[in-house]
Amino acid sequence: LHQHCCKIFTFAYYLLLLLMHVNVQSKKHCKSIVVNEVNFVRKCISAESNQDDPWGKLICTNFKVSFIPQEAPPKQKSQLSHLLLGEHDIPLTCLEQVVTVNDTKGKKKVLGSNQKLKFNPTELILYCKDLRIIRFCFDEAGPESARKVCLAIAHYSHPADLQLLFGFEYQGRRYHECKGDYIVGGMQTPIFDRPSDWDREIKRTSASEWRVCSINESYAISPSLPEYIVVPVSLADQDLKQYSLYFTDRRIPLWCWNHPNGSALVRMACIVDPLHQRKIDQRIFTAITKSHTQRSEVIRSDLDKCLPNIQDIQSAFVKVRQICVLDPFEESEERWLSSIDNSRWLEYVRAFLKHSAEIVYYLEGKNVSVILQEEEDRDLNCVVSSLVQLMLDPHYRSLIGFQSLVQKEWVMAGHRFLDRCNHLKKNYKEESPLFMLFLDCVWQMMNQYPAAFEFTEAYLTVLSDSMWIPLFSTFLFSSPKQRAQHLMDFAKNKAIPQGEDQVVYFPPVWEWSQQFSIKDQTLFNNPMYVGKGAACVQNGEVKTFRRTKKTYSSTLRGTATLMRNGLKEGEDTLTRRGSLVSELKSEFSAVKDESPSERFFRDWFSRPADQQGLLIPLSMPSHVALWKLFFLRWVPEACIPRGGPITAYHKLSQLVDEIEILQSQLRQYKGPSPGNTPLPSPSGPPSDQRRMYFKASYPDDPATTPDFFTSSFPFTPVGNLCRRSVYGTPISKFLNGARIWLSTETLANDTV
Repeated sequence: LHQHCCKIFTFAYYLLLLLMHVNVQSKKHCKSIVVNEVNFVRKCISAESNQDDPWGKLICTNFKVSFIPQEAPPKQKSQLSHLLLGEHDIPLTCLEQVVTVNDTKGKKKVLGSNQKLKFNPTELILYCKDLRIIRFCFDEAGPESARKVCLAIAHYSHPADLQLLFGFEYQGRRYHECKGDYIVGGMQTPIFDRPSDWDREIKRTSASEWRVCSINESYAISPSLPEYIVVPVSLADQDLKQYSLYFTDRRIPLWCWNHPNGSALVRMACIVDPLHQRKIDQRIFTAITKSHTQRSEVIRSDLDKCLPNIQDIQSAFVKVRQICVLDPFEESEERWLSSIDNSRWLEYVRAFLKHSAEIVYYLEGKNVSVILQEEEDRDLNCVVSSLVQLMLDPHYRSLIGFQSLVQKEWVMAGHRFLDRCNHLKKNYKEESPLFMLFLDCVWQMMNQYPAAFEFTEAYLTVLSDSMWIPLFSTFLFSSPKQRAQHLMDFAKNKAIPQGEDQVVYFPPVWEWSQQFSIKDQTLFNNPMYVGKGAACVQNGEVKTFRRTKKTYSSTLRGTATLMRNGLKEGEDTLTRRGSLVSELKSEFSAVKDESPSERFFRDWFSRPADQQGLLIPLSMPSHVALWKLFFLRWVPEACIPRGGPITAYHKLSQLVDEIEILQSQLRQYKGPSPGNTPLPSPSGPPSDQRRMYFKASYPDDPATTPDFFTSSFPFTPVGNLCRRSVYGTPISKFLNGARIWLSTETLANDTV
């Protein structure tokens, strides 16, 4: 009787926790539907013993897998708090494999949709696309309940159709229940779904010989292009319609960006009819030449010939994930870094950075326009065009500018996010982490030029995580037309009046208030950023940095401290065809047989960097590092307590916050003057509006470092990676790599 009463009490307690959880979520967002659940589940957070493992309820909804601990852990003073997901929540879209285990029978099974499970599972292992491995044990749970919840998780993580993703249900309920309450705050990121956004970009880059073209309105020409594109002024709409017949998927060339010297960056698909190749090429090249103020020549870079394909990239990512996450770390081994190198992931990162720098040389150094060509213009072109613009234009290194770059070169250009992310888990041959590769390349540049970017690596990591939350349109569709068609069908199914279809839409991921509070969003701000809006004090007056066209001049160079780290000739040459530039010299003195490109790079690296000018990343193997916050954040052995880059971020944030308070007090003391920043409140910026996550303390307060600091901040690795029962599963058989790792002491002292 006593045991029976205890079980009833425990069940009631779980039910109360669940109701509280759902109530809190419904206050912020329209709630998801619970489809199955099981009590008395243990979440495995330790491979050695289960003494510290939390017990609780495992729930499957039509949006996520949730674990509600019986005893809530103590709340940390400062931690990234997600408004949509709890610490133990996993979006169903984030699940890659659902593996059930029965220890007593020695059986394992990878579950898919509508599959049967002939044994009662004792364990559930969830392999996630954000590199987490989460394990639950059903020691005390009812066998039938455990089996049902496993089948429910597998079924709902394999939707048969895109509109079965929770985002559609979420938006429908939100429209009918929360109508009129939706407000978008903060600065707006241009979506490039209207001519005005393109007009502003043309004006910003002084591309006077280019115009916005509307021949693809209602997607009349190409289903994968946006409705509005930018084309040379000299090309008539009728000519473009005719030329489109000869391109893959009728994707006519797209303008990306204009250099102040007149050269343009253009991307295009391949011409499918070889008989018309020369004729169409000549007309396109002539039109681009006419758009140049100096009528300079046009060159073409065939990315299919000189960069790895999407299958190579996928294979490298699978291998590096195996080495970082799946294989157990053994401190006795010391070949871990060489195993990472053998995965070829860093090699591919270097290849894209290097080739993008070569394109920069032609645009900046030779003043010629460049056409990036790829068979479909929807994969490699997205990576290279984005990196080139990031190197050349400081606008794209600001937060809003970077988001507009992704929106322009990925979302509206028709990158196949649905296929490459494999949201429906239907075609694994089409899956490839191209956007993840791009973010890694961006991080490499941030790592080399930390003051040139307004955003942080925490922002890049959060952005990568957002790919697996199906509530945002940014990473959900493979083209603007697909998005428009699904929203039209969605509005019809939800009986939404036709005149109000603009109200109902999937918000872009750039509306960060959907996921994080204003305070947590300050983690995106880089305290070292030296940008257009960064303030400084000269002679007691507040000034702001202003970028002029002069900063684009080829006289702007890299940091003088990098002179001894020059790239050696022949050490890093790509063996593929189409290489545009040889390696830089180890000595920056001129040599007799030095090519113009080598001279350009030697000259650039020999002078101080302008953070608001041209940036060229170093691409030797020793300069390209593993992005630890992304690849190792869930690995307990890799976390450095009270250490890592977060400690520097903590101190810098406090210092910047203190400077901003002093500046506001100084302005208050001197009074406003023409050209100065408007007068703030006498006590400095309001606490909830200060730009840094870590705020300055008063002089009398003791300087302390928060106890929860680890190198994985603001993410908590505890309970998000378990190594037991990996062997023998299909994912273990499919992946292979070394089981080796550096010691914790070595990692703590690692400066690579």
